[in-house]
Amino acid sequence: MLCVRGNLGPCSLANKSSEKESEKLIPLQISRRRGVVRFTKLILAMAASSSLVSNGRLGLPFASFSKKPSPFPSHTSLRWPVVAPSQSFGLKLSKGTQNRSRNIVQANGDAVQSSTTTSQAEALEWVKQDNRRLLHVVYRVGDLDKTIRFYTECLGMKLLRKRDIPEEKYTNAFLGYGPEDSHFVVELTYNYGVDKYDIGTGFGHFGIAVEDVAKTVDLVRAKGGKVTREPGPVKGGKTVIAFVEDPDGYKFEILQRDPTPEPLCQVMLRVGDLDRSIEFYKKAYGMELLRTRDNPEYKYTIAMMGYGPEDKSAVLELTYNYGVKEYEKGNGYAQIAIGTDDVYKTAEVVKLCGGKVTREPGPLPGINTKITSCLDPDGWKTVFVDNIDFTKELE
Repeated sequence: MLCVRGNLGPCSLANKSSEKESEKLIPLQISRRRGVVRFTKLILAMAASSSLVSNGRLGLPFASFSKKPSPFPSHTSLRWPVVAPSQSFGLKLSKGTQNRSRNIVQANGDAVQSSTTTSQAEALEWVKQDNRRLLHVVYRVGDLDKTIRFYTECLGMKLLRKRDIPEEKYTNAFLGYGPEDSHFVVELTYNYGVDKYDIGTGFGHFGIAVEDVAKTVDLVRAKGGKVTREPGPVKGGKTVIAFVEDPDGYKFEILQRDPTPEPLCQVMLRVGDLDRSIEFYKKAYGMELLRTRDNPEYKYTIAMMGYGPEDKSAVLELTYNYGVKEYEKGNGYAQIAIGTDDVYKTAEVVKLCGGKVTREPGPLPGINTKITSCLDPDGWKTVFVDNIDFTKELE
């Protein structure tokens, strides 16, 4: 029998039975108290070694344990902590223990928050330093040969290469104003047996810079092309422009500019929240906001974004029409492809910035080019392509 020290009160023969019952309970109570003390010490020891994290408003006596896995594969160096969903343990602690534990957990919670913020900042800085450029824009056409003739004879492009994939029942044609390893180009896709597509209301146009807009428009008209806007100053500006359509109805804005190394200079897409889109493209895609222009008279605002100046690089033109939040995307326009040094890191940064990854990073079957696909807040698709693999693909 365990001897218990302390004043337990008088015992009498009349209470002998009760006393025996009490003697049975006392060791059990002490054992329970010691168990609580041991478990409390374990909790505090784990907190001191940073195994505890804060769980919102620190609902102690509840504690939260969290592992912090790296979101990147082991071969990459960029890391930031991801806090897993916490588990709660309903342990009742003394008031003094609660206060001490709360201080320890709060300190560790602040440290985790600080580490996360720092690592996220490093991730966003990596995006800015990544070697990125617009590679090509992909869309579907109903008559590949007819479209190729229009682009080469009317718009002055060159057919760079063709790729037929009979097992998948489609053919690609790449056209542009220079080699793919240094220029932005179009990738036309013809799906066997499909001769018409819905362009929708969200896609706007492609932009082509020329020295003489009027001359280009005359050539398009002479070849039987459709001119939808005659040459003249842009609304609210001085730049001379015109609009023409290709055989499938895709619009091309012809802009009058001095000679440029990148004549295929713009892709215009409409968005429902311009500020949201700007922040996303800056942080997730690493683009620079080159300029904005508000046209209250015509109730729209544009933002030009890209990886270099407009006169030397292809850019993305985001257009917000006052009060319009959603657009029909149709099934004609597909995506823009962007080069990157690491598709794995790219996918994680996109997720970090609230984007949706629709294809996890990895090699494409058959050609082993590593890619990842994602959507912006408006659902516009972008494919990131590994730079080294893309160069090998062109060899």
